[in-house]
Amino acid sequence: MLKNELLSERLARASLEKRRNIETERKERIFNDKLRTIGVDKEALDEQVREKREQVEAAKKEQNAYDADMLRYGKVACIVDSRQMKEKRALEKAVVAYRQQYQHPEDRREYDLNDPSRIKKVEQSDAQMMPPGLVGEDPESKIRQQNQREQLREWLTQQQTEQAAERHQQELEEQRYDQSRVEMDNRAVQLQSLEIERRKAAAIATKGFNRSMAEEKRCQDKEINGSQFQGTPSTVAVPGLSPSSDRRTAPESLQQIIQIQKHQMEEKRRKELEKKHEEERHDRVRLNSARTTLLIERQQARMNRQLRRDLDSANAQLAETHKQQKPDIKRGCIDDSFFSKFNTCSR
Repeated sequence: MLKNELLSERLARASLEKRRNIETERKERIFNDKLRTIGVDKEALDEQVREKREQVEAAKKEQNAYDADMLRYGKVACIVDSRQMKEKRALEKAVVAYRQQYQHPEDRREYDLNDPSRIKKVEQSDAQMMPPGLVGEDPESKIRQQNQREQLREWLTQQQTEQAAERHQQELEEQRYDQSRVEMDNRAVQLQSLEIERRKAAAIATKGFNRSMAEEKRCQDKEINGSQFQGTPSTVAVPGLSPSSDRRTAPESLQQIIQIQKHQMEEKRRKELEKKHEEERHDRVRLNSARTTLLIERQQARMNRQLRRDLDSANAQLAETHKQQKPDIKRGCIDDSFFSKFNTCSR
């Protein structure tokens, strides 16, 4: 019961102290002339003003950066647009030049029918031989048709020759590609076999060296153990020194160790040099593989473009054939099969 009363008194005392502190702070605010005259917290208002100015400055900087980006993008767009217009004009000029150079009106197949100077080219004797009333008859139609057939035959022969040459070139390129792949595979197999042989030789050498070192160590241990058990005068005990503690290596063994260390260093340098040469060979093989792959990809892209052009031409021919075979309903070319399609089901 006493503990409960003490706890309640402590809580009441803390609450009273808190109210006294709040009242003291309120009196300081009320009786301060400056705060009472202003009536607000000037420091808080200054902080708000400063934050507002910082926000305005940040928004202004962001807007300036956005405007600069817009100007830069506009300039880039203008440059790209002008470049495209220049390329378009250059392409149009090239097309016009090609037409002027290779597509003359007199090279067309039906130019002799629409030649404005055809009458001027007719000789006077040929004009008088024409019977009256048949001014539009062409007396050289058979010769002209024969020439057209010969020209068409020449075009077909030329196209067949070009197609055969393209097929031959494609076969040669495929053979070269297959040969290069086979050579690369053979080279990779050869390098792998060389690597396996080198690793085998290194493992055998390491095994032999370790075996010789173990044998030598075993012999030395036997010699040391034998000298200890013989009890020679050279092993007289010295006060404070154990007879078997001063085991120095014989001069012959020191020379052997030095020679072995030199051999190990030379072997390490040789391995590093071989590793460096092997890495250089691998780098060259990778470069050659990358170059060959790039050439193959370019050739594949050219073949794809050619196949696409051939497919487009074949589709255009099929569309033209289908258009010719399809009946023209808009013009009224409807046969009986069209009406037979009606009333064939319940819907």
